[in-house]
Amino acid sequence: MRRRTAAFFDVDGTVINVTSMFRFLEFRLAAEGHPPSAYRYERQRLKAMTAAGVPRAETNRAYFASYAGADVRAVAALAEQWFRAELDQGAFFNEHVVAALRRHQRAGDLVVLVSGSFRACLAPVARHLDADIVVCSDPETAHGMYTGQVERPMIGEAKADAVRALATTGRLDLAASTSYGDHSSDLPLLRMTGRAVVVGDDPEMREQARRHGWTVWPRTPAPTLTR
Repeated sequence: MRRRTAAFFDVDGTVINVTSMFRFLEFRLAAEGHPPSAYRYERQRLKAMTAAGVPRAETNRAYFASYAGADVRAVAALAEQWFRAELDQGAFFNEHVVAALRRHQRAGDLVVLVSGSFRACLAPVARHLDADIVVCSDPETAHGMYTGQVERPMIGEAKADAVRALATTGRLDLAASTSYGDHSSDLPLLRMTGRAVVVGDDPEMREQARRHGWTVWPRTPAPTLTR
C-alpha cells in the first residue's frame, strides 16, 4: 500500500495570528466576571517564568494550573464564544498558511494540527478548517472538571514524538510531507518532514530555515479583541 502524505501545522503564531491560550484566558476571565487585573496578573506570572528561562513545557503546565476546578463543558462553551468573537474581529487566521492548508486538502494530504494549546480552544479552529486530526496538550480532568494538571504538554520533542507515532499508525510518508511552525519549540516538528515552512520573523527560526533550505513566510498582523 502506498504511504499517504500529510501536512502538519503548528497553530498559535502559524495558522492563527494570536496565542490561543492567552487570548482565550483573557476572554474566559472576563466572561466569569474577573477584573482585567486578573488576566494581567496571570499573564505577567507566565511571562516572568519565560524571562527566567523556565522551559516552555513548564510554563504550559503553569498555565493549566489556573484551570483547576473549572467545568470542562463550561470552558468548551466559552471557547466557542471566544472563537466567534475572534472571527468577528477579523485577521485571526494567517491567510498565507490557510491557503496552503487548503492546497494540501485539495491534494489529498492528511491535515494535522499540532499544538501546545488544548482541545477546547482548538476544536472550533479545527472544525472551521476541516482539519483531520488535532494533536495537542491534554489537561487532566476528573468528574467533569479540570484538575489543573497536564502530564506532557505538546511542546518541543513531544510534537516530534506525536508525528512519529502518527506516521507509524497511519502509514505516512514523512519524507514527502510538510510541516509549518513559527517558534524554536517547533523545530523538532519541522525536522520530521521532508519539507518545512517557517512562519514569521523569529531570527533563530530564519537562521534554521537558511541552514536547512526551508521556506519562510510572513506573519500577518494580529487582531485586537474587542467586546
